[in-house]
Amino acid sequence: MAAYTFFTNPMSRGQIARWALHEAGADYDQVLVDWTAKPEAFTRANPMGKVPTLIHHSPQGDRVITECAAICAYLADMHDAADLDPSESELADYYRWMFFAAGPLEQAIVGRSMGWVVPKEREAMVGFGSLERVLDTLEGHFADHDHVCGARFTMADVYVGSQVDWGLTFGSIPPRAAFVAYAERLQARAAYKAAKAIDHALIEESRK
Repeated sequence: MAAYTFFTNPMSRGQIARWALHEAGADYDQVLVDWTAKPEAFTRANPMGKVPTLIHHSPQGDRVITECAAICAYLADMHDAADLDPSESELADYYRWMFFAAGPLEQAIVGRSMGWVVPKEREAMVGFGSLERVLDTLEGHFADHDHVCGARFTMADVYVGSQVDWGLTFGSIPPRAAFVAYAERLQARAAYKAAKAIDHALIEESRK
């Protein structure tokens, strides 16, 4: 048995977790989840029925990890040799921007795609304020930093970078120069290419 069981669907946020698995050099068994026939082992592990879901078959027993940001952080912690965890000086940026992407950025993008309009006078009531404010804030960071924590790639770049990469691909994030340059740096990574090749092949196979 591999160290991890990875429940996923290639047309989902599972692409983020697969990239994280490859960056960590983790050994995993893939279980593809059909939206209409979810395996019992999957729904037992994650009653939400959401992919990705990861089960770590650790020496101390099985551990279930859900939510992409948590999966990324967990894999970085479990695989020290991959050097994806932040140093002490990188901790602030690592946690700030990973949770910024999981909170304000995703909420703002989903809200816009759903057609939800937050009145100006009520922006303070929502965690993201407005999509424009979120994007301006993120752009300001990447205008001065090659990666989330500066010059060095960490696991935070898998999660934050996936949000940017996905947004640029599907038009939910505008192609501002700082975002495009950041995405291109990530797309050049061997683990990114390997993980995406698997998911793209699965997508193509499903269309036959």
